[in-house]
Amino acid sequence: MISRRFFLKNGAFAMVSLGFAPSFLSRTALAAGVRAKRLIAIFQRGAVDGLSVVVPFGDAEYYRSRPSIAIARPGADDAAISLDGFFGFNPRLRALKPFWDNRALAIVHACGSPDNTRSHFDAQDYMETATPGIKSTGDGWLNRYLQAKREQDATPFRAVAVANQLPRMLQGPAPSIALHQVDQFGIRAGQQSDKVSALFERAYGVSPNTQLNVTGREAFEAIKMLQGANPAQYQPDHGADYPRSPFGQALKQIAQLAKAGVGLEVAFADLGGWDTHVNQGGAQGQLATNLTGLGRGLSVFAQALGAEWKNTVVVVLSEFGRTFRENGNRGTDHGHGTVYWVLGGGIDGGRIAGNQVRLERATLFQDRDYPVLNDYRAVLGGLFRGLWGLSAEQSARIFPQTTPADLHLV
Repeated sequence: MISRRFFLKNGAFAMVSLGFAPSFLSRTALAAGVRAKRLIAIFQRGAVDGLSVVVPFGDAEYYRSRPSIAIARPGADDAAISLDGFFGFNPRLRALKPFWDNRALAIVHACGSPDNTRSHFDAQDYMETATPGIKSTGDGWLNRYLQAKREQDATPFRAVAVANQLPRMLQGPAPSIALHQVDQFGIRAGQQSDKVSALFERAYGVSPNTQLNVTGREAFEAIKMLQGANPAQYQPDHGADYPRSPFGQALKQIAQLAKAGVGLEVAFADLGGWDTHVNQGGAQGQLATNLTGLGRGLSVFAQALGAEWKNTVVVVLSEFGRTFRENGNRGTDHGHGTVYWVLGGGIDGGRIAGNQVRLERATLFQDRDYPVLNDYRAVLGGLFRGLWGLSAEQSARIFPQTTPADLHLV
């Protein structure tokens, strides 16, 4: 006999957050007709070197401080792709240049958390909870958005992380789902079968525990809903071909959910490998390889969404940046400010948004890091208000003690 412990760890309840109140299966058809704005959060886990992503090629100090890893000025081989005459894309992000040209991509440089920790663990926790310096926060900022803006017709697929477990930013009392493969969402007791699923459904349906009974019923309805929608039937528009990497496949599944009409409003995926202490490289190397996958993945994602792209906003973020100067191992160490991107069909882009400063010793943070001039909580708070028309009270609940920055991103 399969134990309840095994089921809770490996089955649908491991993916469906406790707390579904009303039945949602009858709202499937209604959800299919909803075309609200959708947010996709992409987490560059490991602290990305923003100055190698969006290069300040117009600043001489950048080249003096990075003799072996700086990206060349436009006009040279493997050079930065000019955006505004001062900043340029890493050449491995060429796939995203059309989004800039079409004003569908905005960049917020010198962005990050006001907390000065250089610990990945602490910085990721603070960034995902949006409460820098406070370890006791019980929920993440994406979950607080779901709490603050309740939807009467929300489905269990309103918030989905394509990951093995819920990220910190989606954890909290509002329902959300983590799934690794859309087509494997269901009971995991050896090989899935209708017989096994029916067995568990009957067992949890008659449970004397009311909360477990309701949660079990909602979990099985979620499975049925996804099976009925069959997201895998939605193929990429325009023959778009996703990268075969885990990140590329995560984007593919998010697009399938978006096009399946299951009520997806918030989605999450992450991409690691940005902790570049040694042999970081510039236009070639470790960081460039990661940027190639990221840029191509996002370009294909936008293409594959087709008409859904106009309702989609993608935010790319990281826990902190890297040192301004390269280290003795041709890499960069843990720093402070970095670059955040916002792209989508409704973005007012084609510009570097937010506060900037010329780079010199006097403007570096602690004489070593690219500074944080734009608090990411304020940037996201302003974006959320533009996307969803949040009230001041709702904004304060999501990003406490923060005034939203109106950068006119949407």
